[in-house]
Amino acid sequence: MSIVAHPSSSPSRGIAQLLPTLARGWRAARDRHACTQQRLHRLLAPHGAGMLAPVFDSLMTLYEAALGREFAVGTAAALSADERMLIDLLNGSRPQRACIDCPEGAARALHCSICSTRIMLAMVG
Repeated sequence: MSIVAHPSSSPSRGIAQLLPTLARGWRAARDRHACTQQRLHRLLAPHGAGMLAPVFDSLMTLYEAALGREFAVGTAAALSADERMLIDLLNGSRPQRACIDCPEGAARALHCSICSTRIMLAMVG
């Protein structure tokens, strides 16, 4: 049996819209060898979603593993290609197999993380 979580139109979309901020915070924490979940919690808590810190930490870790390189962040004026792709993967507008060429294990892990993130966003919404 296969369970596929689809993007939600609930208020959780507000949290999903924070994705570039979350991704940049995660990347900054990783670059400084700091605690990524603590940084994510600090960004999510004002939105009543601090409990999603481990969810986004896992998503970012597995996304970077699938990319096979460090996640590239954008600027205040423009999203990076990695940020745009992650948003598209999470909202379902871009199929994973069409945009990331990675080993099967990394692809499956990322797919599960994307589905889990969608489920958790729906639960928070």
